[in-house]
Amino acid sequence: MAGFGTRMRPHTWSKPKSLLPLAGKTVLDYVLAQFNSVPASFNIEYVFIVGPGQQTAIEAHMRQHHPDLTVHYVVQEVMRGQSDALYLAREHLHGPMLMAFSDTLIETDLSFLAHTDLDGIAWVKPVPDPRRFGVAEVNAEGWVTRLIEKPQDLSNNLVVVGFYYFRSGEALIEAIAEQMRRGLALRGEYFLADAINILLERGARFRTQKVDIWLDAGIPEALLETNRYLLEHGHDNSAEAAQRPGVTVVPPVYVHPEARLNNVVIGPHVSVGRGCVLESCVISNSILDEEALIRDAVLKASLLGRRARFEGSAHRLNLGDDAWVK
Repeated sequence: MAGFGTRMRPHTWSKPKSLLPLAGKTVLDYVLAQFNSVPASFNIEYVFIVGPGQQTAIEAHMRQHHPDLTVHYVVQEVMRGQSDALYLAREHLHGPMLMAFSDTLIETDLSFLAHTDLDGIAWVKPVPDPRRFGVAEVNAEGWVTRLIEKPQDLSNNLVVVGFYYFRSGEALIEAIAEQMRRGLALRGEYFLADAINILLERGARFRTQKVDIWLDAGIPEALLETNRYLLEHGHDNSAEAAQRPGVTVVPPVYVHPEARLNNVVIGPHVSVGRGCVLESCVISNSILDEEALIRDAVLKASLLGRRARFEGSAHRLNLGDDAWVK
């Protein structure tokens, strides 16, 4: 999660991208939920690779919401890519490990890891046009032969979603060291695909694991789309919100119990954070972070940060923390 989150500004000026609100929780909460099916026999530890200035906020969130998890923090001071980030965390990467990006979400069952003898697994999703992604090349026996960044044709549509299993963290770190010795970088960044290709050169046995659901939280439009999906799949509290006087609910929505709503039409696909105040407004397809205030407005497809204030007529807003428009 060490990136600067430039595509999610202005929100990431004041908080890490992983702490953006999403369907009543944060992106990070949903990222962690991906690992709920890891076999109980595993000794589970988390390694958070963060950027400069991110650790304090993320540590505070973890203490409050996930105090039972064992977490190590590693700071990537200079953005030199995914492989460099993992190399900085090498003291913690021993034995079996999972690697996930903090702004993508998948739905998968990890319980089978208790019985696998594979050297690695790359989670993939078939897409109509793979050319702006990385893909896994697979032979007739189903083994991964190499990863290809941004393929030029449509013949292989198995896009790698940024979720991997490695049987040996030590072997991965050795491959990254070799990647750095060879200077396999693009615009000053070391990409994980090159390290995995070195593992494959050395005879590692990798397979793919397909997923049906692959969600993104890296840009505003994608964050809203992911919010819509999560609200539609069990993360709404429309029935409770509809009990409030002066509130008309169009499901699905999530409204924090401590939010105050008066003369409001809300939904579909709206998340309202703790302490928000909404008065005389109509809101759809939007995410409102804690203590946002909206009066006399019609909003759709909007993102409002913590304590953002808006009064007046509008259609679409993207306001960071503490911003105000009247």
